[in-house]
Amino acid sequence: MPQASPFDWSASPVAEQIEYLRGLAPESFHQALIEYDWALAPEPVLGWAMAQRGIDLCTALSVFFNGDPGRFNYIPKPHVPEPYRGVARVLDNICLRVNSGFYLIYPGKLPCCQHRLSKWLSYQQADRDEGRRGRWMLDERILEPMLQDDLRLPRDQAPVNKPRPSLWRDLLSPLIGLGVDRDVLKYKDRL
Repeated sequence: MPQASPFDWSASPVAEQIEYLRGLAPESFHQALIEYDWALAPEPVLGWAMAQRGIDLCTALSVFFNGDPGRFNYIPKPHVPEPYRGVARVLDNICLRVNSGFYLIYPGKLPCCQHRLSKWLSYQQADRDEGRRGRWMLDERILEPMLQDDLRLPRDQAPVNKPRPSLWRDLLSPLIGLGVDRDVLKYKDRL
């Protein structure tokens, strides 16, 4: 976990860990999830945390790869050793949420695990070519907008002094901007 944090993760029970995470600001919360030690209590703590709204796809992928999914990817569920079944369940849930589009894509944000993700996707393609299938198959269609950074306007067209992106602002923008955001209208001829 974060070195600057006075919170002792290894000496705290699960309820205190979750309570501590609840009190963190969004960026600190995401960073704490990325740095969480999977040897502690991943099923109750990460299981709860990864089900929260507002977690972005980059954070979710970083947490997923920190759980080292490769060690269980080709082991059938019943053959996963008992001490690691909780870890495998958390990885199952993260993968399901990634593939369902539960985690949001923040424009301009790339995963810090870009190398591991690329490697995973290349192994996944090799498995498909050979007629195999691992336990966790990440849906490339869900990942594509993040990897191509398709959701961000080009830098020369990016609005200046734009408020921080949020789901509520996106949902309410038709009401706020009377149908279409005025910043988008400025650039409609260039798109």
